[in-house]
Amino acid sequence: MVICAAVLVAGCGTTPSAGGQAPSPAADKSLILATTTSTQDSGLLDELLPAFTRDSGWQVKTLAVGSGQAIELGRRGEADVLLVHSPAAEEKFVAEGSAGSRRLVMHNDFVLLGPPADAAKTRGTKSAEALKKIADARAVFVSRGDESGTHAKEKDLWSKAAVTPGGSWYQSTGQGMGETLRVASEKAGYTLSDRATYLTQRDTLELEVLSEGDPSLLNVYHVIEMTKKAGDRVRPEGAKAFADWIVAAPAQQLIGAYGKDEFGQALFTPDAGADEAKLGQ
Repeated sequence: MVICAAVLVAGCGTTPSAGGQAPSPAADKSLILATTTSTQDSGLLDELLPAFTRDSGWQVKTLAVGSGQAIELGRRGEADVLLVHSPAAEEKFVAEGSAGSRRLVMHNDFVLLGPPADAAKTRGTKSAEALKKIADARAVFVSRGDESGTHAKEKDLWSKAAVTPGGSWYQSTGQGMGETLRVASEKAGYTLSDRATYLTQRDTLELEVLSEGDPSLLNVYHVIEMTKKAGDRVRPEGAKAFADWIVAAPAQQLIGAYGKDEFGQALFTPDAGADEAKLGQ
């Protein structure tokens, strides 16, 4: 009798739909966002995602990895939407055909960081020149080494400096930006970081901005919607909901205001609808 009563009570918990099936629970309206560690470590996602859920009803599961890993998750159909900052890799990925729309969202910049003593004498130099000085001095450089957007930018800068880094002075963490900053600080080494993550962790680090402002240090973020071509698990309706929301005016205003109260400057510049060729000018 107890078992029968329990079954009856459980049966009363849902009301069948007209087709005889229970309606899908609200938890079913969820999507997977694959994004970079910089959007998480900077705190930006903590600002944006609750607002998105309030506005849209979609719940978001975040996978914060390097841009290369985020793109691979999209390629395997294991993410619905991407928020990444590795333009060359993004363009190559979209050309493969499994992704849908790719839209400009925002930018900030990369900065070269190092110990206050700056043994390699990089302070105030251009980024490529600074890396050449670090290599010549065999000063410790800590790389993310994770095929992230930051790592891709770093490799591009080494190429511009005509240096192939290697040896005991060049060290790789294989981890995100926050952990890489911590290691560089502990080793009194140099590293490349997005400005937002550095500013949010600056008070815990023995690192200073030594080179900044080059046009080549621009750091641009795009949102990429995935399609069913990547896999049957992809939820393109959720991807479109997020992408449409993040490029709309309310979200762009949140992005443009983020960081001003705490750091005296916005950590990201909203760019939806802008001419990407003119960014940073």
